[in-house]
Amino acid sequence: MTEATALRWQNRPHENLPTIHYLVAMPQPETHLFEVTLQIVDYQLPILDLKLPVWTPGSYLVREYAKNLQDFAVFAADKPLSWRKISKNHWQVETGNVTQLTVHYRIFANELSVRTNHLDSTHGYFNGAAIFFRLLGWEQQPIRVTITPARPEWLVTTPLPSDPELANTFYAADFDTLVDSPFEIGTHQLYQFEVLGKSHELAIWGGGNFQPQEMIADIEKIIHVEAQMFGGLPYERYVFILHLFHQAYGGLEHKTSCSLIYHRFGFRNREKCDRFLQLVAHEFFHLWNVKRIRPQALEVFDYDQENYTPSLWFCEGTTSYYDLLIPLWAGIYDVKSFLNHLSQEITKFLTTPGRKVQSLSESSFDTWIKLYRPDANSANSQISYYLKGAIVSLFLDLLIRSESQNRRSLDDVMRKMWQQFGVDEIGYTPEQLQSVIASVAERDLTDFFKRYIDGTEELPFNEYLAPFGLQLVAESAEEPYLGVRVNNENGREMIKFVEVGSPAQLAGIDAGDELLAINGMKVMGGGLGDRLKDYQPNDTIQVTVFHHDLLRSLSVTLAPSVPSKYQVISIPNPDLVQRDNLAGWLGSRIASVD
Repeated sequence: MTEATALRWQNRPHENLPTIHYLVAMPQPETHLFEVTLQIVDYQLPILDLKLPVWTPGSYLVREYAKNLQDFAVFAADKPLSWRKISKNHWQVETGNVTQLTVHYRIFANELSVRTNHLDSTHGYFNGAAIFFRLLGWEQQPIRVTITPARPEWLVTTPLPSDPELANTFYAADFDTLVDSPFEIGTHQLYQFEVLGKSHELAIWGGGNFQPQEMIADIEKIIHVEAQMFGGLPYERYVFILHLFHQAYGGLEHKTSCSLIYHRFGFRNREKCDRFLQLVAHEFFHLWNVKRIRPQALEVFDYDQENYTPSLWFCEGTTSYYDLLIPLWAGIYDVKSFLNHLSQEITKFLTTPGRKVQSLSESSFDTWIKLYRPDANSANSQISYYLKGAIVSLFLDLLIRSESQNRRSLDDVMRKMWQQFGVDEIGYTPEQLQSVIASVAERDLTDFFKRYIDGTEELPFNEYLAPFGLQLVAESAEEPYLGVRVNNENGREMIKFVEVGSPAQLAGIDAGDELLAINGMKVMGGGLGDRLKDYQPNDTIQVTVFHHDLLRSLSVTLAPSVPSKYQVISIPNPDLVQRDNLAGWLGSRIASVD
């Protein structure tokens, strides 16, 4: 517990303000039910309003956490109090002017993700927004949390400061801090290490093929690089919570911690290990970008509804750009690996037709209804602000570097945003963000923002890569173009996506159809690509599908093959300026990337 929090807690009874104490138990973890008790003392009002958040900061989707709440009851001593539900997430209690209340409820927790809750016989994990009520009017009051683990041997790990005299008891300065502090409870492996004089912990739940000391060594390198960029670490203690699971990936940033979920066997393969460390670099970079340098629209959280901003491309996309660079700068992988990872991101972008439909600012604003709710048409109608935001950030970095001979870069934008908005956490507007970037670039960026952030113009990759002696080349698929993506599901070839304007769409093939045959011959086991290699562009084939259980045979005229992969490579005979530019950006000259 910090001294300031302790003083606030000790002084509160004299201020005649309510004390708030949560107790979280898990007596039968196999039921996936957290038992939550809220004790309120010195409450002076006739009405108590309790609201459960509908979303959690960092994950921009209304997740309706109240759907998991059950068995709500309120008591004054042993006497039940009257209450009613005002809305989906709002409970109102008539206190009868009693000053001590106890609220009981249970939370069903069986979704293993970084933004929800999970409880079973092996561990308990929860996010504050998904389990704790907000007391309307008392959001700034300090809050005490006591955990009763399911087993005596279970550990409790959280970034919140602990009470040295009370077992498994922790303090949050206010409700925002409580929401921002996840809990991992169980028999996880806990590693402690120090970087730049600050305490760090790594809690790992789940088995796998990871090597903890190697993982920690790489994490330390990432911390050093990011701390150097911003001039130090803005905390005294930081906690990494890592869940290892089958076929899982994700992260959620917090002010003094992060939650990560990754494939349990994703550490032996070099490329998969790189991806994990990019995830670490991404969530740790959020310490500055979004947790402290954040849009004005996210300065004060409204936990009851969507919080709109067109600037998530900078919060998440710019962070995604740096999560590719930071492992390079940390010496975790080399320039060739970096360019390969960058090429993969560019390939994802250029093979997503929605880039021509949705702008980057619109993607940011509409995340609440689109990004986290993909459907069969999403790739045709939208683009990820993570993906395009990273590429636009690349362009801005290259633009600034090429025009200043590497004397300035996007790093200077981040540092200026940190000093101007992050240190004091005052929040920035979209106009202020553009102004800071333009000031570092020393040029008017109105046209750039209009075309590439607020518009849907195609991005001119080679125009920005050329000053660094690089170019983007396309590799076309071997087979003619049909325009579908197919997954094998339990032995059935299911069409998951049909590209807009493609031969398949023009013929009437839909996502959700089951692909059966081409020219009367069954398509089996992911063999569509190989089958199409037997035909030429402009050939007409018969595609047989089940469409809503109806057998259909459709004539499809194949089109010429389209690029399926893009690669960033060196240009022939780069000049000295191009070589120096690349060395200033990536720390390597052209010859080493060939």
